[in-house]
Amino acid sequence: MNPKPTRRTVLITGAAAAFLPALPALPALTALPAPRARAAEGTLKATAALQPYASYWYPDSLPSGSPGSGITWRSLKTWRPATDADLAFNASSVPLARRFTPAPANTTARAGQARIQSLVSFGPTSSNPSQGSATADTYAPTHWAYMDELVFWGGSSGEGLILAPNAPVVDAAHRHGVPVLGNVFLPPAAYGGQLQWTRDLVQRDASGHYPLAAQLVAVAAAYGFDGWFLNAETGGGDSALGADMLGFVGELERLSAARGQRVTWYDAMTVNGSVSWQGALNSRNQDFFEAADDMFVDFRWSAESLASSADRAAQLGRDRYELWAGVDVESTGSNTSVDWDAIVPADGPHLASVGLYRPEWTRDHLPAGHTPEDFHAADDRFWTGRSLDPSRPDPADGWRAPAVSVADRSTVTSLPFASTFNTGHGLRWYEDGAVTSGTPWNQLGLQDRLPSRRWVVRTDGQPPAVRFDFADAWRGGSSVLVDGALDRPAVLDLYATRLPIGPDTVVELTHRADTGAVRVELAVATAEPDEAGAAPQYTYLPLPAGTGDGGPVRWRLGRLAVHGRSGTGAPAAPSGPRITAASGGDLRLAWNHPAPGTVRHYTVHRALPDGTRRFLGGTCQRAYFAGGLTPAAGERAVRFEVRAVGELYTASAPVTVTHPW
Repeated sequence: MNPKPTRRTVLITGAAAAFLPALPALPALTALPAPRARAAEGTLKATAALQPYASYWYPDSLPSGSPGSGITWRSLKTWRPATDADLAFNASSVPLARRFTPAPANTTARAGQARIQSLVSFGPTSSNPSQGSATADTYAPTHWAYMDELVFWGGSSGEGLILAPNAPVVDAAHRHGVPVLGNVFLPPAAYGGQLQWTRDLVQRDASGHYPLAAQLVAVAAAYGFDGWFLNAETGGGDSALGADMLGFVGELERLSAARGQRVTWYDAMTVNGSVSWQGALNSRNQDFFEAADDMFVDFRWSAESLASSADRAAQLGRDRYELWAGVDVESTGSNTSVDWDAIVPADGPHLASVGLYRPEWTRDHLPAGHTPEDFHAADDRFWTGRSLDPSRPDPADGWRAPAVSVADRSTVTSLPFASTFNTGHGLRWYEDGAVTSGTPWNQLGLQDRLPSRRWVVRTDGQPPAVRFDFADAWRGGSSVLVDGALDRPAVLDLYATRLPIGPDTVVELTHRADTGAVRVELAVATAEPDEAGAAPQYTYLPLPAGTGDGGPVRWRLGRLAVHGRSGTGAPAAPSGPRITAASGGDLRLAWNHPAPGTVRHYTVHRALPDGTRRFLGGTCQRAYFAGGLTPAAGERAVRFEVRAVGELYTASAPVTVTHPW
């Protein structure tokens, strides 16, 4: 009585293999086949003495007067890693992953042309916690597959002008192959900018070198990020200052290149030292473009100016896609009106790359009381388009989302590989499906490598809704939820991979049917399709039958893992756990590890007198801050357990450290 299930191929490519769940389903009457203020700001004010924050500096001289509450004025010129008390909390530990570009998901997305840059303010310049905070309400980017460069935007005349990105942002971006730049912001006078700060930045030493160029490179190397975005917007300069700035940019780029770092110049200051936004590459900013790796073209661009900029870049022997055409989405996000054909025309080569200014609008515009699901729905709309399916863009959508024009990328190229679909924030913390902390949290460094094509669903019937869900998880704070009254088999695209497989390769899925009955098949491809938008040939491997009642399907995917039979061991345990500073219930912890390259991240639990464990937090660093702790009944000393967690989420034995109350 039921139509025979049919298989639909999934566009997950790989030179060797790829894996994902397929969700065939039959009709429901039978058993189915089996720099704004943030909400987080101020939550840890009481622990300010020991709480580590993202770092920020002035070039050299400090403002007159005294800093405001919670602000520390620092000089970059006097910075030294040996005396940076928060460096252990702020330094990224995840190397920049290599990416590959599979055949695009649709026929409009192109590889090797326009790139995407994001200028994001993750929090205020000051009081931006180094390792996350106790709220799920945060900007948690997940569409890394379309991003080529992330700028840690911010800076203010009253706090500091030079921002080093905090470790969680860099760790998450690096895991997806995206370089992260710190920001140097010399603000307009209307925003408190002082020309002396520009002169401080480009000062020379007795040998004619630029000491702060070397300092910037040293900071990026110590903190583990990838270079600097230079935004000189303080007016009043002259040709001498312009010449000094050009010399500074050139030296910074040379020093950066030697350390694998990069420099992006913002179209503001011109070669004569004045600030005059050009909206184009022309004779007034060409020298800065040639000195840097690329340039952000101010929002004043037009179709004609971008075309002439592309021509000028070619005349200079430079790639036109080293120009980021600025698109200001801070106020209206995916409702912004943009002349897309001037940047990424549908019927010809792209003219430039795209510089998205403040895409965290996807969070900031939401009303009070919004949920993580609300944020991700807006973020999916922004990056994927109105169809919410990169394999079938909506041609009538006025917002040309990155997925429409730019091919996605992936870093899933080696074993072991695993994902628990953790987006880096949540309402609770789960371990093996059980809640081990009921406190909302965010920590982007714990984010998994996430599905790159969200959400492609292939079916001849009514497609289900697919989203990250925060009501339940296997590990972390989220899972993938497939929700809908399926009347035909459906296939969900997840990862593009190039994984080496063989007879001993093991694939593990942790999943559950909340309602309805679901049969899961695994789709394996050994070659990419010949053209964009096409699907490769797959071998389908049935998995054990699921359970559940008839009716609409709510199917939850909690974990996907691929490994060899002998590759499931846990990393070695940390060593030397210690308390490095304490003030009441605020403590700093540190530890060592004999083989840190085998560790994905560390978890810190509190062992309570009744024998239970409470998850406090996780970090990719070998230092952790625990704040606001109070004694349990009868507890004379607080006891911590630190574990190393590997790529398959197998945890080491704990090491413990105690501290008396």
